Amino acid sequence: MTVEKKTNYGSIKVSEEAVASLAGGVITECYGVVGMASRKFVKDGLAELLKKENYTKGVVVRRNDNGLEIDLYIMVSFGVKISEVVQEAQKKVKYVLQRSLSEEIAAVNVFVQGVQVIE
Repeated sequence: MTVEKKTNYGSIKVSEEAVASLAGGVITECYGVVGMASRKFVKDGLAELLKKENYTKGVVVRRNDNGLEIDLYIMVSFGVKISEVVQEAQKKVKYVLQRSLSEEIAAVNVFVQGVQVIE
């Protein structure tokens, strides 16, 4: 699945991996987010914290009738109000993706895979 735009000069195609990488970079900058987590639990129900080059493993991009739907899997910091962190992260990701891609974002779903203590 790619995001495609037609202009007077030709067409622009943005890959799903590029959209996922952009969304992962944006959400990791949000307050209270420790980092991206893998969609799949490793062993013993623990989530793996992803490095910058692997953000696409923690993001799912789908297209539906209303636009793009983004699923993000994250780890949050201990001691923060999870609902507020997630709500602000959703707003920021939606805003940045809409501005960057000129595409309607139907939903930004955030799945908290774990809580991590930062020392």
